[in-house]
Amino acid sequence: MHEGQLRHSGEPYFTHPAAVAAILTEMRLDDATIITALLHDTIEDTRSTWADIATLFGREIADLVDGVTKLTNLQLSGAHSKQAENFRKLFMAMSRDLRVILVKLADRLHNMRTIRSMRPDRQVQKARETMEIFAPLAGRMGMQWMREELEDLAFKVLNPEARNSIIRRFVTLQKENGDVIPKITADIRVELEQQGIDAEVFGRAKKPFSVWRKMQEKQLSFSRLSDIYGFRIITRSEADCYRALGLIHSRWRAVPGRFKDYISQPKSNGYRSIHTTVSGRDGTRVEVQIRTRQMHEVAEAGVAAHWAYRDGERAWNPFAVNPADWIENLTERFGEADHDEFLEHVKLEMYSDQVFVFSPKGDVIQLPRGATPIDFAYAIHTRLGNSCVGAKVDGIRVPLWTRLKNGQSVEVIAASGQRPQATWLEIVATGRAKAAIRRSLREQDRSRFIRLGTELTRAAFEHVSRKMTDKALRTAARSLALPDADELLARVGSAELSVSQVINAIYPELAKPQDEIDERRAVAGLQADQEFTCAPCCNPLPGERIVGITYRGKGVVIHAIDCEVLADFEDQPGRWVDLHWREGRHPATYATHLSLTIRHDPGVLGRICSLIGQQGANIADLEFVDRKPDFYKLRVEVALRDREHLHALMTALEAESDVAQVLRIRHPDRRV
Repeated sequence: MHEGQLRHSGEPYFTHPAAVAAILTEMRLDDATIITALLHDTIEDTRSTWADIATLFGREIADLVDGVTKLTNLQLSGAHSKQAENFRKLFMAMSRDLRVILVKLADRLHNMRTIRSMRPDRQVQKARETMEIFAPLAGRMGMQWMREELEDLAFKVLNPEARNSIIRRFVTLQKENGDVIPKITADIRVELEQQGIDAEVFGRAKKPFSVWRKMQEKQLSFSRLSDIYGFRIITRSEADCYRALGLIHSRWRAVPGRFKDYISQPKSNGYRSIHTTVSGRDGTRVEVQIRTRQMHEVAEAGVAAHWAYRDGERAWNPFAVNPADWIENLTERFGEADHDEFLEHVKLEMYSDQVFVFSPKGDVIQLPRGATPIDFAYAIHTRLGNSCVGAKVDGIRVPLWTRLKNGQSVEVIAASGQRPQATWLEIVATGRAKAAIRRSLREQDRSRFIRLGTELTRAAFEHVSRKMTDKALRTAARSLALPDADELLARVGSAELSVSQVINAIYPELAKPQDEIDERRAVAGLQADQEFTCAPCCNPLPGERIVGITYRGKGVVIHAIDCEVLADFEDQPGRWVDLHWREGRHPATYATHLSLTIRHDPGVLGRICSLIGQQGANIADLEFVDRKPDFYKLRVEVALRDREHLHALMTALEAESDVAQVLRIRHPDRRV
């Protein structure tokens, strides 16, 4: 069917499906998955149909090929709302048969291996999609080797200079110290043999992207980075794993806080291993992973180990997880969320590492890294989460925003009259907790919002000389994809939906240019007599997530949700106010500071100022920070409408050939 078709490289197209099938064969997957890999592009790229494949290969394979085809047509990067909708479709496909995703991941891996034959702009798009979606998904499924290779291939496209610099540093390090990997491997083997432990030992340098990410996260230079080498010990039994651990810790000094036991507390994808970091030869820090052969097979294949074959027979592995149970655990409560919430939950689940904590009864609760006692409470039961008023960790009373650590014992203090607070949304880390809190908040405010929404909507109908009837409300709700009129009125009352959107849904011909929002009413969530000001430390813009801090005599000061100053108020939760910007067109009065590096040529500054004016932004202040013979560095204060206005302005400036760099800057020194 692919006869006559060529890849971008000029090779026959069939080399691609054959290579995808080879990747899955190396993973020892079942016949149906490998056949699907060979056929995965036939429905999309040839005249073959589902019926043709079903006739020749059976319904199971036809459905798998059809599933891969539908995934290929999903645009997983792009507009936020479309991305959220397509993520939902992706996870629906996963829930029907996880092998569809395995074929898609292998397809993406081969495409990334041969990406250099594509146009540069397509390379960047595919690499970014791989880094943001497919690599984390492979990691979440337990296929760490695939995650690392996908990340490194994408890194090679997105930041080749950084990758090459790390590779050069590895080469320099090897010249200075020799190849330490075989030396340390030999040291470990000798120790194991002396203790009579039969095991295999492997060592490797970590991938460039893994090193780069650690440098960025810890803000360290390469020379200060530790544990850039990793070693694996594959033993015959679980008991030998712990014997090997004792031997490693007695021979080399263990690094505090760098020990994890995933054998006694396995990850949800079946991963089991002991991780420890020690100071090895010449003080070099190395990470050591210890596991059995069966654990290693699951660590390499992840969820895919369920379908593994060996010598033509199904390879039973006691550590392989049931894919149906895994996907149910991953997508728990996703069905209750709207598109935006779903996307938020998916990314929380895909990108998070895990911690294991204990309930008072000794049950182990698995949570994402960064989880709080509120997340723990909701993991036990929604009712417990809703009624949570405090928590004890290892017997000591702690604030609800405390980040939990591995091995801690957590006890939730509950009260029957308690209800979730809006500020909890910024504290919790799990999708389950966020969904339950939002649902409770909506229920608490629903009747009040419906009454307020009714009055606002009635006034809007009268303004356009129309009568607000039940039928009109039902029609508007249906047009806006809402379940009923009450939900529509509740969203209007909570400012999630504007009355102009309701009117426009029924009478689009009456739509008028959006009126500018009164600056004094730009924020929803304040009390009637409360005034607000924007914090100069972060200069929040409409469209950004915000929170308010109350001050005596000053009303409420609004901060961006990621403002560093908010850390000063963590022990004063009573001063926090949950706020959001009203939808609509805001006046261009919100101060934003930009750092510009521009070419030092005649007329350049004038052109840049004119460009800013053409974008509808007003320059309030301009300061020269640094003057070089060929470049100027400026700090410019501009007045903008909202986040979208900022994005449009920065895009226009970045496109200007005389602008070397444009950055938004905050002012952490100017505290309120």
